[in-house]
Amino acid sequence: MFKFLKPQLVEQPAIAPVSQTSPSVNAQALLSRIEWVSAKRLDGLMQGNYQTLFRGAGFMLADLREYLPHDDVRHIDWNVTARMQTPYVREHEQDRDLTAWFLADLSASVGFGSQSINKRVLMADCVALLGHVLQRRGNRVGAVIDRANAQKNLEVLPGRSGRRHLLHVLNRLLNGPLHPQTKATGLKKLLLGAQNVIGQRATVFVLSDFLTEHDWNRALLALASRHDVVAVRLVDPFDRELPAMGMMTIRDAETGQQVFVDTNDAGFRRRFAEQTQAHEEQLMAAFAKAGVDCLELSTENAVHEDLIHFIVQRQRFLRQTSKGRNHA
Repeated sequence: MFKFLKPQLVEQPAIAPVSQTSPSVNAQALLSRIEWVSAKRLDGLMQGNYQTLFRGAGFMLADLREYLPHDDVRHIDWNVTARMQTPYVREHEQDRDLTAWFLADLSASVGFGSQSINKRVLMADCVALLGHVLQRRGNRVGAVIDRANAQKNLEVLPGRSGRRHLLHVLNRLLNGPLHPQTKATGLKKLLLGAQNVIGQRATVFVLSDFLTEHDWNRALLALASRHDVVAVRLVDPFDRELPAMGMMTIRDAETGQQVFVDTNDAGFRRRFAEQTQAHEEQLMAAFAKAGVDCLELSTENAVHEDLIHFIVQRQRFLRQTSKGRNHA
């Protein structure tokens, strides 16, 4: 059984190659496209439904009530619970003036894309769309970027408002080297670094393809205990299933390890699919344990399409939660 690889397909010109210095992308053009096309559709969906994108845990305590089975255990007030001998949870007023943080994993594998764009551009599209929507409501955006040439591999862009600041964030995401192909990179350092940077409670988006060793689970759990965290998973169709394209070399985009394979071999493709499925299950279990929602973005789709699907799912969850409380 071969080791799970973060694929870059070599000797196949139809596949977008991984590059340590991705082609320069104009951040202003990208943001303008987002503002005129995607953001308009998202703004219409979110009118009057601000809580569908964020959990709504603000800073002002509104009420205490008894714990219900669907409640988040992180909101339990342990002092009141000890006095009353029954679990109580805190309810907070919605705080619309917040800072949203984007934690960007610029490991080498995000340079891969089998479609018209790679994961790095997909990441920038997501930040442009969410940043635009957030700033229209008076909120600030900041970023912690895990890149190859930053001091200690982390670059911090403090939370600020304004289109110029958002363009600066996008430029930092789109340009500059990815992690060199010397050793596997992980999310643990990025998540731990973010805990030291982000002070007050915030909404945090972790942007990564999560094709890394699972050494970050506890760090994610610790971050989610203090902040509202959404895992933004960047995926490409070839991450899950290899098409039959004959003999080719598959290279791990982060370690540089290469394997010469026959993709026409049904057994090989089956084993690849089994390993990706096992990785998928492990990933979803880690998110569930940390109480983190997963927004999946694919290089096959426009960002706003996947984001709208995510919001509709959250709307449905909130309606079910509301019904459960009313019945209780």
